[in-house]
Amino acid sequence: MKRVALLIAALTAVLAGCGGGKTGGSGAQLVYWSMWNETEPQGQVIGRAAEAFTAATGIKVEVNFNGRDIRKTLQPALDAGETIDIFDEDIERVSNTWGNYLLALDSYVDKAYSTTGGKPFNETVNKTLLDLAKRLGGGSIKNIPYQPSAFITMYNKDLFNQAGIGSPPKTWDEFLDACAKLKAIGAAGITVDDAYMACLFGYTIDRIAGMDAALGMVAKDDFSGPAVSQFGEIWENMAKNGYVIPSAASNIWPTGQVNDFATGKAAMYLNGTWLPNEIKGNAPNMNWGSFAFPAIDAGGDGIEANNFGAQSFGINKNTKYPAEAFQFIVWITTGEWDAALAQESLGIPMANDSRWPQALAEAKTVVDATTKRLPWAVGMEDKADINAKIKENFAKLIKGDLTAQTFAAAMAK
Repeated sequence: MKRVALLIAALTAVLAGCGGGKTGGSGAQLVYWSMWNETEPQGQVIGRAAEAFTAATGIKVEVNFNGRDIRKTLQPALDAGETIDIFDEDIERVSNTWGNYLLALDSYVDKAYSTTGGKPFNETVNKTLLDLAKRLGGGSIKNIPYQPSAFITMYNKDLFNQAGIGSPPKTWDEFLDACAKLKAIGAAGITVDDAYMACLFGYTIDRIAGMDAALGMVAKDDFSGPAVSQFGEIWENMAKNGYVIPSAASNIWPTGQVNDFATGKAAMYLNGTWLPNEIKGNAPNMNWGSFAFPAIDAGGDGIEANNFGAQSFGINKNTKYPAEAFQFIVWITTGEWDAALAQESLGIPMANDSRWPQALAEAKTVVDATTKRLPWAVGMEDKADINAKIKENFAKLIKGDLTAQTFAAAMAK
């Protein structure tokens, strides 16, 4: 772990705090444990934002850049009573893993701050994600989302244009037609790797039979139903027709996104809106497009159902400076710094008035039209043994070592 002490600037506050009052000179010193590394775009923006916040308010902020090790280091530190005022991580992990340490924030979200233009905070940021935070908090908002994301189909618009595909597919027949046109110009329709095979399985089952059916398979560890057989038939045919890039069967993350997608060998990849940031060095000139995974069967969900989420900030209930901590969170999630975070990390902004990066222009349409939230991988990664079974058998299916029938039998074991 590396601690970065972000030094103090002006003692005179210019930022209005809760209720419009100034909080400079309060003597507050905030310790913030971050999930980012200092060198990541998110870490770089947060570091500058913290310095600017100190300059504007006189409130010191010490940022501890933990990286993803925060999943292992935060709990022991909280349990030991170490001074930690703010921490961040995935919205569900913050709520479920560290929920006992979260301060309820309901009394802060309806107040106005300088960076919200005089409007209440909860009227200036993504309402869907605030509602999600409230649901995860059992009816109380206990963490504040930022860096929103959605899990949708990312595609290469230049390849679509070359193949004469006029618009992204909404149905499976349209998806197959797009794959055939891509094959005709020498491009594979889709790639996947080991990190996202369970997601692709979960989304396909959702589109065949619906979310409840998918979650029921996981809960009962029962993969013997007709939806699994239908999945096998669909993806056996996808592979046989040459619509799945052959390397997908053996891809270890990030091989699919770097070797297949970034190079233009495959045109589509069911992945997250974080993908443009992850491969910008590999595909700096990518013409990005996005669409919801297509509808398959009338009994399943349609394109209105997608997984979405965010990273999120939590405030330690034991903090001495709750108002100042929330003020810093507002600073990051609205105004200049929310916009900078979105643009520099090619991510989705939290504030309603912040501009989405061009790479995610079509993703905004998908997110805005999403009315049903699917859990991550539609539950297929909730149990390690199920995730492993999916990856093993899915890889064999698209390689041709299993048929639809033998795939269904292997999944039913």
